[in-house]
Amino acid sequence: MGIYLGLGSNLGDRRSNLSRAITQLETKDLRVTRVSPVIESAAQLPENCPAEWDRPFLNLAVECETEAPPETVRSWIKEIERGLGRIDDLHWSPRPVDIDILLWGEAELSSTMLTVPHAHLRERDFVLTPLIALEPRLIAPGAAGASLLDWSRKLPTHIPLWMGILNVTPDSFSDGGQFLDWEHLEPHAIGMIDAGAHIIDVGGESTRPRGEPVTAETEWARVAPILERLIETRDRQPFGPLISIDTYRATTARKALCLGVDMVNDVGGLGSEEMIELAGESGVDFVAMHQLSLPVDPKITLAQDVDPYAVLEQWLLARLERWEKAGLDLNRIIFDPGIGFGKTVQQNRELLSRAGEFRRHGLRVLIGHSRKSFLGDLVGDEMTARDLATAGLSLNLCQQGVDILRVHNVPINIGIYRGWALASAGKGQAPTARGTDSQSGL
Repeated sequence: MGIYLGLGSNLGDRRSNLSRAITQLETKDLRVTRVSPVIESAAQLPENCPAEWDRPFLNLAVECETEAPPETVRSWIKEIERGLGRIDDLHWSPRPVDIDILLWGEAELSSTMLTVPHAHLRERDFVLTPLIALEPRLIAPGAAGASLLDWSRKLPTHIPLWMGILNVTPDSFSDGGQFLDWEHLEPHAIGMIDAGAHIIDVGGESTRPRGEPVTAETEWARVAPILERLIETRDRQPFGPLISIDTYRATTARKALCLGVDMVNDVGGLGSEEMIELAGESGVDFVAMHQLSLPVDPKITLAQDVDPYAVLEQWLLARLERWEKAGLDLNRIIFDPGIGFGKTVQQNRELLSRAGEFRRHGLRVLIGHSRKSFLGDLVGDEMTARDLATAGLSLNLCQQGVDILRVHNVPINIGIYRGWALASAGKGQAPTARGTDSQSGL
């Protein structure tokens, strides 16, 4: 039986608490098959609670398999929570771990002790963001055909995932030549991780306008040693970031997956037979980016008089039909409209203003807007100014529900986002559903 659990912690060493909880779950008759990225959210609190209760949660979701009944799994959960220091009758206070049953296959359960699907599943961004990272198109029992992504689109708030950019190239437009070896790259990568990056995207060929194409051998020689060190870094810590390879070559993507990367950012749009075959074989997340030329030829753009959203929507619908015929799992595909790739400045702005609307086609959306050349018209060419303008765009894209934001300067973007999210967070109300905890982790 496939189930989804939500885990959260806002007391002590939060990541260690979550890691220990998962380890203890695996000692039961329960197999953890997938774990989402870890996201941070403000605590939901009652009015007039002690100030020290206001501590941010780390949240994640896990997909599990078990033959045990729900009541038995719930008893295991309570045992694990108590063993890690959870006090049962302090629902709203900070706690080292919370574990909830979110979904139990196709079952709908309601008793004084357990409600499944979780009573607040569709209302909480800190529940839906981790679940959507695992299965965006999942339709919960009793949802009348609405997917997790559909529920997320109706929420007034949204928690994105952050992808940090690592260009291992001599000629990328903003950071070319800075990170050609691990000695120079390591502090930058660690800074991204410490700031909260969920994904690190490594590229070995610049796709900037008038960029010089490189051979597959050159691309792999650049990225392979960096990927190896990043994977080692990821594996040394609880819930390290996902590692992504940024390429349009299936040979490079295949080698990177064999090394242990977690996803492929295909700037070629997941259109080649080789990439489609690899996506089907691997089962990992693939980003499909729209573009008209690689590297970018500034002379090749969409026609001036077209609606860029409509053009990209038709492109996406055609690709969806092709991917479905090929048997790909659409839960594993992420759409990137390709800001700056074959679009005019005005078309880029129009696409950015409607980016979140692409989610209605059932795919997660990634936007790579960082330091793009059209920002220079607003703030100039100095990189800090472009990073701040990028962060402003990030907030707008977050409001639209964009799932993944791809940026160069992770600390600035996440820092500004956290301040904005803090001011946006409201106070939670005491639960009314039977048998549910106040926040219960997720």
